[in-house]
Amino acid sequence: MELKGKQKRVLRSKAHHMNPIFQVGKGGVNEAMIIQIGEALEKRELFKISLLQNTDELPEEVAETLEEALDCNVVQIIGRVLVVFKPSRNEKYQKISQEIKSL
Repeated sequence: MELKGKQKRVLRSKAHHMNPIFQVGKGGVNEAMIIQIGEALEKRELFKISLLQNTDELPEEVAETLEEALDCNVVQIIGRVLVVFKPSRNEKYQKISQEIKSL
């Protein structure tokens, strides 16, 4: 799903008060982490991921890896924090994506 500017703005405002629920550390982004992030995206649709100081990964590289592996959108990169969005396939969890589609 390609997001428009207005949709990204709404997602950024919703994510502003959230705390990161995943941390990328020394090991970087591995297959197990990608699976966990994918499962969390299915239930939450929108959350933050932080990169710890001891990681060698760059935020842009992590964003590109996640977008390719999970077909999600990295809405924003602020320093070492990524805001990630993917519409849920399950109607039960489609609260944010329904609001975004109406914009």
